[in-house]
Amino acid sequence: MPEMIRLSNGGTDVLVDVTTGAPTIVHWGASLGAEVDLASVLLSLSRPIVHGTVDSVAPVSTVPEHALGFTGRPGLMGRRGGGLAWAPQFSAVSHHLSSDSKRLSVDAIDAVAELGLNVTFLLDDVLHVWATLTNTGDRRYSVDGLTVTLPVAEHASELLSFEGRWSREFHPLRSDWSSGSLLAENRRGRTSHESPPMLFTGERGFDEWSGEVWGAHLAWSGNHTMLAERLADGRRYLQGGELLHPGEVVIEPGQTYTTPQVIAAYSPHGLNIATQAFHRSLRALPNHPSTPRPVLLNTWEAIYYQHDTDKLKSLADAAADLGIERFVLDDGWFGSRRDDTKGLGDWWVSDVVYPAGLTPLIAHVTNLGMDFGIWVEPEMVNPDSDVFRAHPDWVLATPGYEPVLGRQQLVLNLANSAAFGFIVECLNRLLSDHDISYVKWDMNRDHIQGSNQKGAAGTHAQTTALYQLLDKLRRLHPNVEFESCASGGARIDHEILKRTERVWTSDCNDALERQTIQRGASMLIPPEIMGAHIGPTRAHTTGRTQSLSFRAATAMFGHLGVEWNVTKLTDEERTVLRAVIAMHKEHRELLHSGNVVRFDTDPAYNAHGVYAADQSEGIVAFAQLTTTTSLTPPPLRLPGLDYVATYRIDHLRIPGERWGPARVQPTWLLSGVELTGRQLAAHGVQPPTMHPESALLLKLTRV
Repeated sequence: MPEMIRLSNGGTDVLVDVTTGAPTIVHWGASLGAEVDLASVLLSLSRPIVHGTVDSVAPVSTVPEHALGFTGRPGLMGRRGGGLAWAPQFSAVSHHLSSDSKRLSVDAIDAVAELGLNVTFLLDDVLHVWATLTNTGDRRYSVDGLTVTLPVAEHASELLSFEGRWSREFHPLRSDWSSGSLLAENRRGRTSHESPPMLFTGERGFDEWSGEVWGAHLAWSGNHTMLAERLADGRRYLQGGELLHPGEVVIEPGQTYTTPQVIAAYSPHGLNIATQAFHRSLRALPNHPSTPRPVLLNTWEAIYYQHDTDKLKSLADAAADLGIERFVLDDGWFGSRRDDTKGLGDWWVSDVVYPAGLTPLIAHVTNLGMDFGIWVEPEMVNPDSDVFRAHPDWVLATPGYEPVLGRQQLVLNLANSAAFGFIVECLNRLLSDHDISYVKWDMNRDHIQGSNQKGAAGTHAQTTALYQLLDKLRRLHPNVEFESCASGGARIDHEILKRTERVWTSDCNDALERQTIQRGASMLIPPEIMGAHIGPTRAHTTGRTQSLSFRAATAMFGHLGVEWNVTKLTDEERTVLRAVIAMHKEHRELLHSGNVVRFDTDPAYNAHGVYAADQSEGIVAFAQLTTTTSLTPPPLRLPGLDYVATYRIDHLRIPGERWGPARVQPTWLLSGVELTGRQLAAHGVQPPTMHPESALLLKLTRV
């Protein structure tokens, strides 16, 4: 007989049938109220058996089974020698519900295939689901894929996915989902610029503030697969898991393989509520930053490889004068690393550019009241390095083939115990011998034909070894913060964020590009861990020139940094930048703790902001991105506030900002205006005329 278990967090209910072999989510969505007759729910959703199909309806379980007649992608794909046990059929044996009814664990077995399956559900702010496969036989079992499947409502007829590339990440892609499937796969060995592991679906026309929405994210920092499919009978599901190369995971007798967590959120009223749930999940992590995020200066676009202690001390002096609180020394401080062709992997301070070591520079920085941070790329090695010359067998490459270089570098095989131990020793010495409080951890090369010493695919082992390495270093140096950087946004996921306090959102500091990149990234991560820098007037990656006020308004909504040679500022630039940093510090408690909100507007504009959790205040940005057919912007409507409360709206002016041509701009910009939350949602406020690549900041205060 079917048996259902209910998980609830107040706003979302998850009903799980624990008798279907692999457990099946019968309902994931709106709360069903205090009293629910679970048997009646199951009865009401029983499906007809139609012509042209088998004589039973295969459930869309969390690990769908081909052996039951499921015609989509099976949740488990694998085999024993000779191709046996390729289509297992599980039977439920037990389940356990925690005392707080938040965590459900379900066990099933297939005695013929000699496999055990456990699926675990955890519902807090979001739904976490993961599966563990156990080899109960006496022969090894090869896993080609084990994915987690989440059924969604049949009226979820539109998809929102994300695409991108280096320096153009997190661009939204909206598509119709009337039939068929959408498949996004990543084989780059890191979370991916091109296909971040995140999908949303919702009822037709869903937007930021309306419509039912379901979202799923795979918390994994290696290869992944994400699938959205509509079956011929109308049922729909989202499916995510690790993408495994052939032979990458082989379970020996008695051993297990556990999937990454699929983290999922439901909203009855648009994308904002769903994405805020993802943010709350991250903010609940033990390592999530609890102190104000220091404004930092990163030296990369200020000096590149031209390291010189005296020039860096001058840069630090200028940074401290501006109010910057953390000084991060980027690539080029170690070994023979004078450009990107050599020295990577030789993690000792260069006695050529730092004959007295790093200590004098670090002491100068800390005496100015700033923290000192440093850049490393421990997963990589240049062929032209002492480490590679001594240990060519440490790289992740296939024996017998000439490896493909990327940025003149190869991947160091962290699953090799000797290589792992070497990196731990080097970084532990670096952090022990110096007053370093912050590590920018980069990763700039894809895994191409990345094999271990035996020639087998190595990305899975490399990813788990990366986690072990970070965990070990954090145990050794618990007061050091880590940033996840992988050519910008190629390693942003909830699993790496269990080990890092910040991500580098993109290598692109062009504020126009950043408007879209940061909006997309905000679907997954909150502002306090989203690295956002004010770059030089002329953007390094695009060549565009933008005003300082626009660059500042864009970077304001993140973990603020500066990546610019601040010793070369004009007096006006220095005055404006100092004021911007002070403004960010004044408001960062709200910016880094409130609920992120995005607003639907004309595509030529971007409107977003942060509301305090108690709706007492907020900061909102309205940016014009391109020229438009209209002479004036549309009104900025601000839903999501307390309807009956009155709010004062003031222009939060950035020095030097300039608007577009108009004989008279809206008068409320000078004097402020008071409106109720209902009025702000209904008609909002009229922005001024604006030039492309300019932004308006507003402060909202409940009166």
